[in-house]
Amino acid sequence: MLILIYIIATIATFISMEAVTWLTHKYIMHGVLWFLHKDHHQPKYTHPFEKNDAFFVIFAIPSILLFYFGLAPNLNILFFIGLGILCYGIAYFLIHDVLIHQRFKWFKDTKNKFLLGLRKAHKIHHKHLGKEDGECFGMLYVPKKYHNQYK
Repeated sequence: MLILIYIIATIATFISMEAVTWLTHKYIMHGVLWFLHKDHHQPKYTHPFEKNDAFFVIFAIPSILLFYFGLAPNLNILFFIGLGILCYGIAYFLIHDVLIHQRFKWFKDTKNKFLLGLRKAHKIHHKHLGKEDGECFGMLYVPKKYHNQYK
């Protein structure tokens, strides 16, 4: 029974991270921490890293802390919440950096309608070079209209 609770906690955390991502992207990355996110919208590509990459470290901290406290003194649910955050972070990296921005050329020739819809929605997000007037702040969930373009 306990293992089922841990599995549900991991999956629920993963799903919840989409809302956290949307809110964080809209109100923090396009708000008070715009100075870190700005180069992502106005890339110069003079080196392989952007200031925006600092968010990978910032968003890893809660997961690391949850792993730590989820193991002490015994394995508990915090570990599995941290695991859900980690799994979302891996999905984010694969979708955002690999599929969408092609920082690694692993999935450049996809024909998958869902993945193409994610890519299109993110391109719409990036058409705004400033922090205002943004749209499509999520990562795995985007409006259906972007997926319907690929029949």
